[in-house]
Amino acid sequence: MSDDFLHALTHAHQQAAVPLPGPAFCHWAEQVLQLLFPERADRPLSTTDAVAATISQLRADLAVLLSVVPLAEPAPTVAADFTAQLPQLRELLLLDASAIVAADPAAEGMLEVIATYPGFYAIALHRLAHALHRLAVPRVPRLLSEFAHTRTGVDIHPGAQIGPSFCIDHGTGIVIGETTVIGAHVKIFQGVTLGALSVAKHLAHTKRHPTIEDNVVIYAGATILGGSTVIGRHSIIGGNVWLTESVPSHSRVYHQAQIQVTRTEDPTADISFSI
Repeated sequence: MSDDFLHALTHAHQQAAVPLPGPAFCHWAEQVLQLLFPERADRPLSTTDAVAATISQLRADLAVLLSVVPLAEPAPTVAADFTAQLPQLRELLLLDASAIVAADPAAEGMLEVIATYPGFYAIALHRLAHALHRLAVPRVPRLLSEFAHTRTGVDIHPGAQIGPSFCIDHGTGIVIGETTVIGAHVKIFQGVTLGALSVAKHLAHTKRHPTIEDNVVIYAGATILGGSTVIGRHSIIGGNVWLTESVPSHSRVYHQAQIQVTRTEDPTADISFSI
């Protein structure tokens, strides 16, 4: 190795930011979900004192973890502000779980959805990450969103604004960009992308992702792009639709594919598909 390379690499290490304790943050987030939902806990808490003590401990743990993160406010203040949002977060997530139960014929109840559904898990971690994002905590929200991404295949930027009663069905392959705004009672299926059109880097802090109004359903594989694109309320966007422009409320947008299937009379012969 050349001396120049060794010196350059040494300088890079010396100038590097303090690494985040990623596993510790992810473990903390899991503990928050176990507090909010005993369905996910190994050992449910049995008394009010135990619940209060757990909340206090999680607040203290967050303050310690945030001590290595550059913040505008003291870490204990940010931790206290986050903890104060726990009642609202639980209420929102119960609405999300209820929406999944109501929309999915295979769902057998709230317990199953909360304990096992990847869509609910992705939403839950997003709501935690978004709360930290709104408190101007750097890096950590994205860390949590990528943790959820690796576990569920659902990629939601922590900056995305998502209303109540949000339903993700299946979930794998969903991408929701940073400036996406989603209203209430929205349901999306696997493979949906709510993304940005190609923009210059200097437009990074503009509205680049679509707005989805209330009571919209977006089926598998649909792609909706652009910051000025608005999907009006009570619309249905069919599978594999590609949209870069707005549609009014109560729209029905479908993709029509031409499929031809031919087959010989002899069932042992080759079957030819043309799609």
